[in-house]
Amino acid sequence: MGPTETMEDFYKNKLNWLPENLGQDIGHFNIFRKEDFQKHHKAPLKYSRRDFYKISLFRGKAIYHYADKSIEVDGTSLLFFNPQVPYTIEALTDEGTGYFCIFKESFFTEMLRSNMHDLPMFAVSGRPSYSLNNVQQEYVSAVFEKMLDEIKSDYKFKYDLLRNYVTELIHYALKVSPIETLYQHTDANSRLTSVFTELLERQFPIESPSQRFTLRSAKDYAEQLAVHVNHLNRAIRQTTGKTTTAHIFERLTGEAIALLKHTNWNISEISYCLGFDEPAHFNNFFKKQTSNTPSIYRVV
Repeated sequence: MGPTETMEDFYKNKLNWLPENLGQDIGHFNIFRKEDFQKHHKAPLKYSRRDFYKISLFRGKAIYHYADKSIEVDGTSLLFFNPQVPYTIEALTDEGTGYFCIFKESFFTEMLRSNMHDLPMFAVSGRPSYSLNNVQQEYVSAVFEKMLDEIKSDYKFKYDLLRNYVTELIHYALKVSPIETLYQHTDANSRLTSVFTELLERQFPIESPSQRFTLRSAKDYAEQLAVHVNHLNRAIRQTTGKTTTAHIFERLTGEAIALLKHTNWNISEISYCLGFDEPAHFNNFFKKQTSNTPSIYRVV
């Protein structure tokens, strides 16, 4: 398995360019028509994790390798991939068509304060593929076409509209397939990772300056879960490719951005509720995670 592919790697290696707004925010969204993308990128996808989410409508015959499974699809499939699970798609026909969109988790969490891991198709052991009949594929194709039109528009609130379209795809997939078939953990490591994620998310959103984020370290979570910290770290690293600390810091950073953008709390209040004893410690943490100061995310 190759190293985790970042959003920047995706653009540089597959398209040989970088969007101007890629470094301006942690969240990012873009959409492509598969046929147009293939004109630029001919190399096969590597089996690896990405640090972004991907939703794809794929028409054709292919094998997708996802975690420890290889599943053949033929026809039209709606596919959901998340940063915690390595994957690749092996096309078996040359005429494959469709669409795909990519986005970072904070594209949603900054605005909606929600948890992507709660969605069955993005669960660590969830089933990411949904077969579509002709009527269903026409409906989903129309949603992707609306996203393609919207991404090129000058509409001030276009990213709010794009979030709605992505949410529509998610709920349409859930209606297509019974939810109960999606929750099966493949092993003890994925079960432990799922419980850790639930415990982490249970502390969010922060809804008042008096609320405090208290479970801040891998050791804190290990004690809550009654496992040795080394065991927890190994399980999470093996399941997701990232450290326990990285998961905690990413979620903490996402919540910090949400609070900076959507509350009028001052930096000291935000610093306190996120578990920092001094605003200077919060500033240092935030700059290390985002390469920006907290004030840049303040809506003036």
